[in-house]
Amino acid sequence: QLQLVESGGGLVQPGGSLRLSCAASGFTLDTYVMGWYRQAPGKEREGVSCISIRGLNTYYADSVQDRFTISRDNAKNTLYLEMNNLKSEDTAIYYCAAGRGATAHSLCVRPQDFDARWGQGAQVTVSS
Repeated sequence: QLQLVESGGGLVQPGGSLRLSCAASGFTLDTYVMGWYRQAPGKEREGVSCISIRGLNTYYADSVQDRFTISRDNAKNTLYLEMNNLKSEDTAIYYCAAGRGATAHSLCVRPQDFDARWGQGAQVTVSS
């Protein structure tokens, strides 16, 4: 079964940090561009950060630039998102996705164009 499974979400105070992981099973990530997305209640899904196959190119939404860092370990078949200086507006369900034929920018902006595979999501809540 082809799956992406997110982990590492939780409750954190403003200014705190979390690290999300996305592990793939049933397929290998080394031919996929990968990305993190989030959806807050009442809002549309937005692309947070995406990374090219070898990790040489990345894309970040303006709202997370300089606070979040995306990385991947193809040997471990895992994608990561390091989130620092978290704010209440970062509260959302975070999803990872894998797509082929995309750039980091295009996968984040229009994942629907690339028949992306999606994880089930991980809740991140930033609150005091």
